[in-house]
Amino acid sequence: MQPQIPLTRDLVLIGGGHTHALVLRMWGMRPLPGVRLTLINPAPTAAYSGMLPGHIAGHYPREALQIDLVQLARHAGARLILGRAAGIDRESGRVIVPGRPDVAYDVASIDIGITAEMPRLPGFSDFAVPAKPLDAFADRWEAYVLQLPAGASGARVAVVGAGVAGVELALAARHRLGPEASVTLVERNHALAAVGAGAGRALRAHLDRARITLIEQMPAAAVEPDGVRLADGQLVPADFVIGTAAARAPGWLATTGLPLRDGFVTVDPMLRSTGDRSIFAAGDIAHLSHAPRPKAGVFAVRQAPVLLHNLDVALTGTGRMRRYRPQSDYLKLISTGSKHAVADKWGLPVDGAWLWRWKDRIDRRFMAKFHDLPKMTPPPLPARVAAGVREELGRGKPLCGGCGAKVGQADLRAALAGLPAPHRPDVISGPGDDAAVLAHGKGQQVITTDHVRAFTEDPWLLARITAVHAMGDVWSMGARPQAALAQVILPRMSPRLQAETLREIMAAAAETFGAEGADVVGGHTSLGAELTVGFTVTGLSAEPALAQAGARPGDWLILTKPIGTGVILAAEMTRAAPGGVVAGALASMARSQGAAARILGPEAHAMTDITGFGLAGHLMTMLEASGTAARISLRHVPLLPGAEALAAAGHGSTLLPANRAVMARMFLTENPRADLLFDPQTAGGLLAAVPAAAAMDLVRRLRDAGEPAAVIGELTEGPAFLTVED
Repeated sequence: MQPQIPLTRDLVLIGGGHTHALVLRMWGMRPLPGVRLTLINPAPTAAYSGMLPGHIAGHYPREALQIDLVQLARHAGARLILGRAAGIDRESGRVIVPGRPDVAYDVASIDIGITAEMPRLPGFSDFAVPAKPLDAFADRWEAYVLQLPAGASGARVAVVGAGVAGVELALAARHRLGPEASVTLVERNHALAAVGAGAGRALRAHLDRARITLIEQMPAAAVEPDGVRLADGQLVPADFVIGTAAARAPGWLATTGLPLRDGFVTVDPMLRSTGDRSIFAAGDIAHLSHAPRPKAGVFAVRQAPVLLHNLDVALTGTGRMRRYRPQSDYLKLISTGSKHAVADKWGLPVDGAWLWRWKDRIDRRFMAKFHDLPKMTPPPLPARVAAGVREELGRGKPLCGGCGAKVGQADLRAALAGLPAPHRPDVISGPGDDAAVLAHGKGQQVITTDHVRAFTEDPWLLARITAVHAMGDVWSMGARPQAALAQVILPRMSPRLQAETLREIMAAAAETFGAEGADVVGGHTSLGAELTVGFTVTGLSAEPALAQAGARPGDWLILTKPIGTGVILAAEMTRAAPGGVVAGALASMARSQGAAARILGPEAHAMTDITGFGLAGHLMTMLEASGTAARISLRHVPLLPGAEALAAAGHGSTLLPANRAVMARMFLTENPRADLLFDPQTAGGLLAAVPAAAAMDLVRRLRDAGEPAAVIGELTEGPAFLTVED
C-alpha cells in the first residue's frame, strides 16, 4: 500500500489572471505531491480579455469568454477562496483577505490584473466605468444595453482614451448599438500611438466609416452626469462613459514593501520579486526589470510554463530556475466592431474579414483549454476484488461530500431501532428527533452532533458551513445555541500546516457560533485520510423543546432556504457545475438560520431542518411523528439557481437513490424538479408547520430578515402520505 503523502508546503496564487489560469491547468495534469495549492480570487470566474471586444459587439455570449475558476480549481486539486486579497504580511508569510483569517503561504504568486480607473479625473468614480477589471465592465455594459429602448437611438457612449483598447471598444459599441447611437473617442495626445502608421490609418478609416467622433489632443477635465467635460470647456454628451486611458495596479501592493515600478511588482528574469525570493508575479501586474514590455495578454500566456517550472523549483528546493525571455514584437489582431480585424506587426498593416476569422480561431482555441479540461483518469481497480466492489463504487461515481456522504434514512433507522429507551429521568427524548432533549433546571437543554466530509478544500468555509449545519438541529427545536465542541480529522500534513489549518477552522467556528451567542469550548483532533469537520452543540430553551410531532392538519408549511445543494456539490465534483452556481450554493449554505428560527419558533407547531434525507424525507418524518398527511406545490418550492438544470442533465448525489425510498408513500410526477425533493441538503433551511393565519406574516418577516422563505404547502388529514402538485 502506498503511504499517504503529507502536505508540507503552501503555494498561494493571488488572482485568477491568464497566467495563473494556465498554471492551474498544467498543475492539474501533473501536480506536485505534498503541496497545498490555493487560489484567491474575488469571483468564481475570470474574463478572457481577447474576446471582450467581441462580447461588447454582441458576437460572443458572456459564457464564451469566462474562465470557470471553480472547475479549474477542482481540476488542479486546489482550494478556491472567493475573496479579494488586500495585503501581504511578508514577516508572517500570510495573505490578508478581509472577512476571513489570513492565508498562510510558503511561496506566493501574484496575477491580479490591473484597473483602468482614473481617480484623479473628477467624477470618474461616480459617472464612468473603467474597462478593467473586465468582469465588472462587462456586467455594467450589459445592464446599460438592456435598459435601452429598441433600436438604441438615444444611446450616447464616450470612450476616454484612444489607444488600441479604446478604439476596439468604441467600434464594438458602435456595432452593438447601431448607426443611430452616438459614440465619441477622447484622447489627450494622438490616437493609436502604440501601433504602426499603416495600422493606424486602417483603424482611423474604420472609425470614419462607423461615424465615430474622434477628439484628439484634448484632455478630459471631468466626468459629469451627462457626459465628459473637456479641458476647453466643451461637453461630450454621454450616458455611458468608458475609461481606457489608465493602467493602474491595486493600491494595496504599495503596503507590501515589495519593490514596485509605477505600482507594478518588479520581477527578475525568473518572474520572482526582486525584493522577496518567496513571491512571484506575472501578467499585467508584473514589471519585467530585465525587459520592460507593454501590458498585453500575449506575454501573460507565454509566462505560464516558466512560472510553473520556477514555482516547482521554489517548492522543492531542487533544480534550476528558467529565465523568461519575452519576444521583442508580437502580432496584434485588433477587432473593428463588425467581424473584421486589423493586423499590426513590424509596421505592416493587413485589414479584412479573414483576420477576424483567424483571431476568432486563436481566441476559441485558447478558451477551449479551460472549457474542455482534460479528464484525469483514476488508477484502475486491481484485477481481483471482492464481489460487489465494482457495484458499490457506482460505476466510477465519486463519493459525495457534505450530507451526500451520509448513511441512508432506512439504514439509519434500522440501526437505531435496537437502542433501548432512555432510563434516566432527565433524558426526555430518545433516538429519532432532531436532537436529544435533557431536563435542565426549569427549562430544557438540547444536544446534537454532526460532522461533514469535506466538499470544499477551504477549511475555513467548510467549518463555517458545518457550524451552521450543526446548529440546525438546535434551531429546529426552538432552542438557542449554548456551547460547541469541535471534532476535526486532518489529512496528514506537517505540524505547521496542521496549526494553520486548525487556526482557520477554529476562527470560523468561533465567529459562526459566537454570532449566535454560543461559545466554542474545545474539541478533539486526529489525523486521517481526508478533512472532516464536526461539532457537538448544546442549546437551551426556557420552553419545552419543539418536536416534530406537533404538526396539525390545516397548518401551512414554510421553507426558509432554497434546495439543491446536493446535486450542485455532486456536479461540482465532476467539474460540471458552473462556478457561479457553486458560489451561490456555498453562500446559501453559509447563511445562518438563527434569525429565521427566532421568527418561526414561537409560532411553529413543529419544525425540522432539511439536511441529508432531503425535503421529502424530512417532511415525511414530520408527518409520521404527527400522524398527518401533506400536500405541497412543487412550483412554490424555492430552488438554488442551476440546480434544476444539473438534475435534468443527470447529476445527483450518491445518497439520492436511498432518499427515494420515501416515494412509496408519495404521489408525484417524476421530473428533474421533483428529483430535488430527494436531494440531500447540507446546512439546509428550516421547515416549519405553522398556523395558516400566521403564515403570510411570518414569510414577510423572514424575507425582511433576508431569507428567501416561501409557503410550499399544507398539512391535511390522513396517514403519513405526501402529495406533490406540479
